[in-house]
Amino acid sequence: MTQIHKRYIADQLKVLFNSYEKGHITREEIERTLGIGKTRFFALLKQYKNEPDSFSIAYERRSTARLDEGIEDRIKLELQRDKQLIEDDDLPIYNYNYAALNDRLKKDGIRVSTTTIIKRAKEQHCYKAKKRSKDRHDREVITFATGDLIQHDASIHKWSPFATEKWTLITSIDDYSRMLLYADLVESETSWAHIQAAQSLIQNFGIPHQYYVDNLRVFRFIQHRDSVWKKLILGTDDIKTQWGKIMDLLNINVLFALSPQAKGKVERPYQWMQDRIVRTCALDHVSDITNVRSILNEEIHRYNYLQVHSTTKEIPVIRFEKALKHNNSLFRVFVLPKPYKSSKDVFCITHNRIADGYCNVSFAGHSFHIPGIEPREDVELHFVPDSAKNFVEIRFWAHSSLVHSINLPISEISKTVHF
Repeated sequence: MTQIHKRYIADQLKVLFNSYEKGHITREEIERTLGIGKTRFFALLKQYKNEPDSFSIAYERRSTARLDEGIEDRIKLELQRDKQLIEDDDLPIYNYNYAALNDRLKKDGIRVSTTTIIKRAKEQHCYKAKKRSKDRHDREVITFATGDLIQHDASIHKWSPFATEKWTLITSIDDYSRMLLYADLVESETSWAHIQAAQSLIQNFGIPHQYYVDNLRVFRFIQHRDSVWKKLILGTDDIKTQWGKIMDLLNINVLFALSPQAKGKVERPYQWMQDRIVRTCALDHVSDITNVRSILNEEIHRYNYLQVHSTTKEIPVIRFEKALKHNNSLFRVFVLPKPYKSSKDVFCITHNRIADGYCNVSFAGHSFHIPGIEPREDVELHFVPDSAKNFVEIRFWAHSSLVHSINLPISEISKTVHF
C-alpha cells in the first residue's frame, strides 16, 4: 500500500480526526480507511491536536548528515591499526572488535554508531564474518539466586606484545548475576594466588554455596589408575589441596568441570577481556603489569556497571544488587570458624608435623622449638606470606590453640612451600 501522503491530503485527515473527536467515527474505522495501525493513528492524532491549523502529512526527505572528513580519516586509521594487530601471529587477536574501536573513539569525543564503523570496515576490507562454532554452549542461567554458584578460573597469557613474560588472569564470576566478583593479574599462578582470590571474594561478598572449577592441580588431586608396576593407595580426591582445605573449612561445596566448554560462562568473559585488554595494551604500548591492571580494572567496571549482559538482559551489578535487596542470595556472612580468631589461620598454606622428644618441629631444613606443647604432639603450621615485605609468618597450632609464631624471609622456605 502506498504512503498516506500519496493517497490523501491533509484536509481529508482533518475531517476524519475532527469527526473522531466528536464521536461520530471510531478509531478502528479511521485505521481501516487509512490503512494504518494503532501506533501510527495516535501519532497523527497527536500531531493534529498540537497543530490543527498547520497540520500536514507532506513527506520531507531528510538527507543523512555526512561525517566530517577528519572523523572519516580517524575511523580508517583505527581500522588499519586493528588490521595490523590481527595479522600479527604473536598476538591472540583473531577478529575485529568494532565495539571496542567505538569505545576508543568515544574517549576522544568522536561519536559514531557501530553500524557506521562496520560499513567503513567493509569498504576498507577490514572485515571478517564471524564463524559459528559447532560446539555451542547452553547460555541460560542455571541458578536461581546469587551466591549459589561461583565460576572460578585462570588464564595464562601474554597480555601485551610489549611485555617480556606471560601473566595469569584469575577471575570469579557469579552464575546468577554474571557479575565478576574478582579479577586480578598475577605474575604466576600458585595455590596462594587462588587462596587470595577466594579470601577477597569471601570477605567482600560472603561465603558462597559452591565453587565451580576445572581439574587444575591447585583445585584437585588427580591420581592415575593402577598399573602392573605400581599399586596406588590414594585415589582422586583422597588428598585435599591447599585451596580445597579452605573450601572444606568454610563448608563450601566444590564442583569440577569436565571440560573448558562446560565452563562457558566464565570462558566467554575471558575471551571478551582478553580481546579488549590485549588490543588496548598493543595500541597504547603498555608493557608493565601495573599498567595492564589499570586497563583490566577499566574493563571490569565496564562489564559490571555499564554493559547489558546478552543472556540475562540486565547489567550485572543491577541484577546482583536486586537479588540482595530481595533476599535472593545464598551468600553466608563470613564468620571465623572455631577455634580461629584471625583470618590468617583460615586463608593460609598449612602443613602438619609431629614434634620430636625435645618439642622441636622441623621444616624446610629448619628446626623450631615450640613452647607449650608436649613431645610427639601433632602441630599444624600455618604459612601466611607477605610478598610486599618479602617475609612469611609461620603460625604454630597445637591442641586447638595458637602456641607460637615466627617470621622468616620467604627465600628460606621457598623451595619447600611455593607461594
